[in-house]
Amino acid sequence: MLVEENKALIRRFTEEFRNRGNLAVADELLAPDYVLHAGLGPDIRGPEGCKQDIIAVRSAFPDFHVTIDEMVAEGDKVAYRWTMRGTHRGEFTGITPTGKQVTGWGMSIDRIVGGRIVETWNRYDTLGFMQQLGVIPVKG
Repeated sequence: MLVEENKALIRRFTEEFRNRGNLAVADELLAPDYVLHAGLGPDIRGPEGCKQDIIAVRSAFPDFHVTIDEMVAEGDKVAYRWTMRGTHRGEFTGITPTGKQVTGWGMSIDRIVGGRIVETWNRYDTLGFMQQLGVIPVKG
């Protein structure tokens, strides 16, 4: 049953924290020593680092929404493929607002210990995302 509980935890974190911006959920569901390996610079550490990250994302994309498309779990790990959508209304990593709607996909693997997420490995289609914003030209 632990596997199903872990999957439910990820669904809840996605819906309440990422989609609704409920910052208190980070304190409840992330371990104090949580690490997000996002591949876009230094790792994001702890619930506070994760809160700052989602504040920045939701400030740039106020209608930010993640849909979990598919999920599998085994032991203490949950892997899922997701789609994000949003409209670029605020500065994002130095990119001035474009007003463009973007859709991107990614994959994450979370490790859960004692009912809390302790580590996330996250990758998404950065190139396609930047092309949709018009920062990187689309070839051909």
